[in-house]
Amino acid sequence: MSRRRVVITGIGVTAPGGIGTKDFWDLISNGRTATRRISMFDPAAFRSQVAAEIDFDPELHGLSPQQIRRMDRAAQLAVVTAREALADSGLEFDRVDPARTGVTIGSAVGATMGLDQEYRTVSDGGRLELVDHAYAVPHLYNYFVPSSFATEVAWEVGAQGPATVVSTGCTSGLDAVGYAAEILREGGADIMIAGATDAPISPITVACFDAIKATTSRNDEPTTASRPFDARRNGFVLGEGAAVFVLEELDSARRRGATIYAEIAGHATRSNAFHMTGLRPDGREMAEAIRVALDEARIDGREIDYINAHGSGTKQNDRHETAAYKRSLGDHARHTPVSSIKSMVGHSLGAIGSIEIAASVLAITHDVVPPTANLHVPDPECDLDYVPLTARDRRVDVVLSVGSGFGGFQSAVVLADPFRSPR
Repeated sequence: MSRRRVVITGIGVTAPGGIGTKDFWDLISNGRTATRRISMFDPAAFRSQVAAEIDFDPELHGLSPQQIRRMDRAAQLAVVTAREALADSGLEFDRVDPARTGVTIGSAVGATMGLDQEYRTVSDGGRLELVDHAYAVPHLYNYFVPSSFATEVAWEVGAQGPATVVSTGCTSGLDAVGYAAEILREGGADIMIAGATDAPISPITVACFDAIKATTSRNDEPTTASRPFDARRNGFVLGEGAAVFVLEELDSARRRGATIYAEIAGHATRSNAFHMTGLRPDGREMAEAIRVALDEARIDGREIDYINAHGSGTKQNDRHETAAYKRSLGDHARHTPVSSIKSMVGHSLGAIGSIEIAASVLAITHDVVPPTANLHVPDPECDLDYVPLTARDRRVDVVLSVGSGFGGFQSAVVLADPFRSPR
């Protein structure tokens, strides 16, 4: 029995260094970085003072004063990004069945910035132990429930089908897209708007990662602070952003003459049931997610042309990933280019998985592998082809994108050109 094949027909990206898919690809394909000293608040009191911020003006990007008042920054990013994806898809949403249109949005930390700001307001900067609710924004409840993100995007398109928020830590962006693809395969919808958003650059987030020393302390070199797979790395760089896609069934997309970017061929997620922040060095759980995703895609691991790595820039993660690729792909791992775009746009927590899917799809579109910026001194334990500094022209038909999240989450997505010819 044949199954419904799910493809991406619209892409939207809002990321550090530029707003829109074109600016995003220009940044990462040229190996430029968008990391800098934090400007959203005074970071002087913190161990890590760098981040990858977006120069984002919600009014300039078409949000009304009421929307700006109602939505946390992460929700604003999601709506603006969804608009780009919808326009790119060419779908006329007033002509599709709203009950057959759904939304799935991933987020790791929800409305962190809004909650942080409102707590400071109602507590008078922390002075009041008993806060005064009268000073709170009227839509504070929307900040408290991450489900409001899916609601806002659904309202934007008039979607009345399944609407869900997926929150699986730093794999949320992969899992949201994978979950949406499964809804389409099962026939639960005809169109899914799927992706992820996070805007976590706030004092509370920075303090949390400072406490466990997960973020970099390389404050004197902000533009080169994110160094995945480099022997001199000392933690990740926090980021923000969103990526949203229009997903539909392949035959339907072909009938309407849509641009088909890639097929979501396989997705799998696993938990290590081991440690909240720790990883086993053998990469077993990530390797298992890769194996299951490839099985679902019905693709042999030797067909993978490029691996878009989690590549956070922490020693345990980079070594764990390297082991996982070797374990799951065998000798082919040594002949496959791998890179981390977090070296350029930072780690936007739950959003980054969707942003990395966008990078993977664009790699297929342009036959270019984006580089790992700032990789000058390779870690001897990370001994694969991590594409240092400069993008590489290469035929790219099949991409493996992986993610790893606190709590033990390990996810993999296989993306492919549905019209690829045999090698």
